[in-house]
Amino acid sequence: MSNFLRLLGRRLIALPFMAFGVIFLVFFLMSFSKYDPAVAALGENATGAQLEAFRHEMGYDKPWWSQFWSYLVGLCHGNMGVYGVNKDSVSARIGQAFPITLQLTFIGLLIAVILAVIFGVLAALYRDTWVDQTIRVLSIIAIATPSFWLGVLLIWLLQIKLSWLPGAGPLTPFSEDPGAYLARMAMPTFALGLPVAGQLTRIIRTSMVEELDKDYVRTAIGAGIPKGVVIARNVFRNALITPITTLGMKIGYLLGGAIVIEVIFALPGMGTAMFDGINGNEPTLVQGVVLIVALSFIIINIVVDLLYVLINPRIRTV
Repeated sequence: MSNFLRLLGRRLIALPFMAFGVIFLVFFLMSFSKYDPAVAALGENATGAQLEAFRHEMGYDKPWWSQFWSYLVGLCHGNMGVYGVNKDSVSARIGQAFPITLQLTFIGLLIAVILAVIFGVLAALYRDTWVDQTIRVLSIIAIATPSFWLGVLLIWLLQIKLSWLPGAGPLTPFSEDPGAYLARMAMPTFALGLPVAGQLTRIIRTSMVEELDKDYVRTAIGAGIPKGVVIARNVFRNALITPITTLGMKIGYLLGGAIVIEVIFALPGMGTAMFDGINGNEPTLVQGVVLIVALSFIIINIVVDLLYVLINPRIRTV
């Protein structure tokens, strides 16, 4: 039986339980919020009768377990509650914000992977030379550079000083104007992806060096197979196994970092939604954002586990 199908079955069975655990934990922790949703929605000048009427209408006067059950039922119907005096839909706000966060995350991941593969392979092929030493120093600098600090630096340099790229303003959809979209996303995605690129570069370099020192590489080259062919078909593919195992954590890091980057670059994503929820004392909105991000992290890690099985031929079948 295929290990891939076996792992897929186990993950699919465990997914509902993990999702329920995340929902319960987020709802339970948010119940300790000191902010009163009624006061946040109606304002501090609202009368006691108005506050009580709002709590009754929204179900905030019910027992905790009853509120949790109502929240679960609402989630099954795609309803994550409302927030604000206008009772705006949390689901609608997240539906607008989440795609932007995903775009930021995966473009940042693409930048990180491209940079890491190029420089990681170069460092391994030219190990212990000035090329290798330079790349290793640059990777350490990238790892030590916080994304938020790099974002502020890029805004100061590329927007304020040089006026090359926009650091704020509306986000034009890619389908309408690809140039404007890429210009708007260039700085935040680079700031998000560079630290991850530094980490992946070191991992890829180490994996490539280990593979290049193995006997099958020397045997293949000695048999007359061109070195470039051996590296492209065997060494590089085998060296990707270790980076893939850490890719899930890196995607989770990017997803979390995107929330901070969005606030710095004024992108209308999940980070801005959470920031608005915190500033406006809207625990329902914060709860919805945290829940979606946590569930996304779980799903991404499941996908990465499956990719690891597909890439590693030694554990693909039994």
